[in-house]
Amino acid sequence: MPPEVRGAASAAGRPVRGPLLWALAALPLVLLGGLLSLLLWSGLADALRGEGYPPVENLAFQRVELEPDGILATVFNDGPDPVTIAQVQVDDAYWAFSAEPGTTLAHLGRTTLTIPYPWVEGDTHVVRVVTATGVTVDHEVAVAVESPRADARSLGIFALIGLYVGVIPVAIGLLWLPLVSRTGRTGLDFLLALTVGLLLFLLIEAGQDGLEAAALAPGSFQGVALFVFGALAAFVGLEMVGAWLRGRRARTGETAGRGWILALMVATGIGLHNFGEGLAIGAAFSLGEAALGTVLIVGFTLHNTTEGLAIVAPLAHERVRLSQLVRLGALGGGPTIVGAWIGGLVYSPIWSVLCLALGAGAIAQVIVQLSRQMVGDRSLARYVTTPSVASGLFAGVAVMYVTGLIVG
Repeated sequence: MPPEVRGAASAAGRPVRGPLLWALAALPLVLLGGLLSLLLWSGLADALRGEGYPPVENLAFQRVELEPDGILATVFNDGPDPVTIAQVQVDDAYWAFSAEPGTTLAHLGRTTLTIPYPWVEGDTHVVRVVTATGVTVDHEVAVAVESPRADARSLGIFALIGLYVGVIPVAIGLLWLPLVSRTGRTGLDFLLALTVGLLLFLLIEAGQDGLEAAALAPGSFQGVALFVFGALAAFVGLEMVGAWLRGRRARTGETAGRGWILALMVATGIGLHNFGEGLAIGAAFSLGEAALGTVLIVGFTLHNTTEGLAIVAPLAHERVRLSQLVRLGALGGGPTIVGAWIGGLVYSPIWSVLCLALGAGAIAQVIVQLSRQMVGDRSLARYVTTPSVASGLFAGVAVMYVTGLIVG
């Protein structure tokens, strides 16, 4: 290669540092910003639409609260054009209202409507918003009940719900540890496979719930993409936590074995999933669906008892202290309380999607970790087809399906 060519290649491959590096990184962004500014200043999109073209109006109800003296409705503009709220109807009757901060909403803007309507407890009410162009958007309150307030009584009630639904059932499931610790290799394979079956069902359930919540979220937030990337973030994050725990154990010589680390990760994944369950229960009461909330409480209580077995299964051949079991139970069931608080007092569709995504990603990571421990150096195809493993997988799915029937 000629010297001048070698010199050019060396210069081209030389790393750039300092202010020049930041300037090269910022140049495309500056040019892109200039291009967007030109498009907005020129009004090219409006010119293509022409005069008299109707605006794109897409309002969505984010939250409807029932107060003793009326109804509070939070409305969100999910469309690209400004929208003006002209009138409000409740049960087909026009009603006076006030709006804070105002009745005109820009793109992604929101306002809270205060409607002094004498709602009737237990009845069904329909709130309708009418825009200045005549577009209507409805929201139905299936069973009218006063919305929870952020006071000591509401916090205490939701904490009790989370305790009964999440903490106590998981703790009951942890009592299977003596049985688990006395099983042989075949029995352990069955229990670990049972755990994977339980988690597979939870993963499918979390995915379905997350996609349903994403479909109900305003389109501007791209709920499906948020769910997918939230799940991916939880999957990668839990993998990093597991690697950090294993590395710490190797560096410090901790006595906690691999089974304890795996149980900790299982409890974390289940805890994130139970956070979403608490969110669903709290939101059901907050949005006036008290009957649904009661069904969810009973169903999730049965559902979560089996999750305690999933947490202790990796601890079959390890010595476990009572304090460790308490920490695992709190980690697996405690987030239900926090989820119920958020769902009941500050519910948001986007929070629901994100929380379900985190639960789904964490459970997927736990399934991967459990499968690695179960299979080891053996062939996956041969291992899965052994009678103990195959029956454990199907039994886990069957148990969750039967208990899930009550939730549905």
